[in-house]
Amino acid sequence: MESHQVRYFVALAEVLNFTRAAERCNVTQPSLTRAIRQLEDELGGPLFHRERNNTHLTDLGRTMQPFLAQISQNMQAAKSRARDMLQLKHASLEVGLMCTIGPTKLVDLIGGFRRRYPDVELRLRDGRGQALQDALVTGEIDVAVLGLPDGLDERLHPIALFREDFMITFAPGHRFEAMPEVPAEALSGEPYISRANCEYAEHADRVLTGLGVEVRPLYRSEREDWVLAMILAGLGWGFTPECSVALPGIAARRLVRPGIDRSIHVATVRGRPHSPAVGAFVREAVSWRARGCPSGRGPEAVSADPLKAA
Repeated sequence: MESHQVRYFVALAEVLNFTRAAERCNVTQPSLTRAIRQLEDELGGPLFHRERNNTHLTDLGRTMQPFLAQISQNMQAAKSRARDMLQLKHASLEVGLMCTIGPTKLVDLIGGFRRRYPDVELRLRDGRGQALQDALVTGEIDVAVLGLPDGLDERLHPIALFREDFMITFAPGHRFEAMPEVPAEALSGEPYISRANCEYAEHADRVLTGLGVEVRPLYRSEREDWVLAMILAGLGWGFTPECSVALPGIAARRLVRPGIDRSIHVATVRGRPHSPAVGAFVREAVSWRARGCPSGRGPEAVSADPLKAA
């Protein structure tokens, strides 16, 4: 049974006239007649009594009518939903966002996508970089914004968006405040507030240990807001991505000798067919990158470097 046979049957059952049914279906009458006969052969009996001025449904035709009408409706609904998805209406998209990226950095990207594609059901899922990478590979999420110190899985197709330095964050009045930059050796012996979700923590530990720098962990939390609050309270220094220095009043200096930075990418799975919504998000991310990755921060945002803000 083919879709055009069902469509021709439904039209003929409504008008009970081969000529008018052919006109409604925009086909020739012989084509419609042939399709109806093929359908009758498949169903095992005549569907219509054909008389010169009186065409009407047989018992088999009346029995089949509601079933074939429902099939026709379902086919039309499927086509309509497919069109909507291709036009990004009633589409859904699950985006993984690495939880250590400052939300103010990505708000312009997310807001721009929402304004451009208001009918897409956008679901944001935050998590650690490795967990998001695994979820992307297994298909739990559609696209991710992330960055890892050892690079991304070779199965992923990454597009670089921006680079950010890691900063040493501390409370005003700390001795680091007098430094234009904080060299790694200056961290020795200073109490350290650790960000449990930091993807670069082990990498930084290896770098500092290799230089003979011994840090003194005092407090560890998975909550970025708690870490920054503890730092602002003067309980220790933090190792914070540049775009995450968002707590008013906190001071920051760039880590140098050596400096540590990270690259953030938008990533999909290499070779995997993607929905139009995924393509739209990637295009929006590339456009956002071309605009310089604006953070969406207002003029009241606190400078990460009080010396520059002065």
